[in-house]
Amino acid sequence: MSEPTDLGELVAVARATRERAYAPYGRFLVGAAVASDGGVFAGANVENASYGVSICAERVAAAAAVASGARRIDAVAVAGPGPRPTPPCGACRQFLYEFGPDMIVVSEAPGGDRSQWRLSELLRDGFGPAELEGSA
Repeated sequence: MSEPTDLGELVAVARATRERAYAPYGRFLVGAAVASDGGVFAGANVENASYGVSICAERVAAAAAVASGARRIDAVAVAGPGPRPTPPCGACRQFLYEFGPDMIVVSEAPGGDRSQWRLSELLRDGFGPAELEGSA
């Protein structure tokens, strides 16, 4: 796995994208950016009046990367609105696991506090492609 050259730049993309989030109900604006084998892609959360069909910023960014041909994600940056760095939710952790279990996850709060993990630390024993081998 290659390390992204500048996590600060990735966080800056996530921070800028956060301003474009659509969150009229929860007002929990989140921006994300992924560094992939196809480049950097951004996403913002999109809420919906039918809450179950809302989508998180991390999955928007990852889906944009995949739609552009990427198949590996090396890092994801998350910029949330809370008083402390917000890690990806459980659904996002599982979604991202598909594209790089050991990717770097960095999250920044509005005040500049940052936390960093490996995805495999946030989602221990995740379900991935290896679990499907030999099932067909």
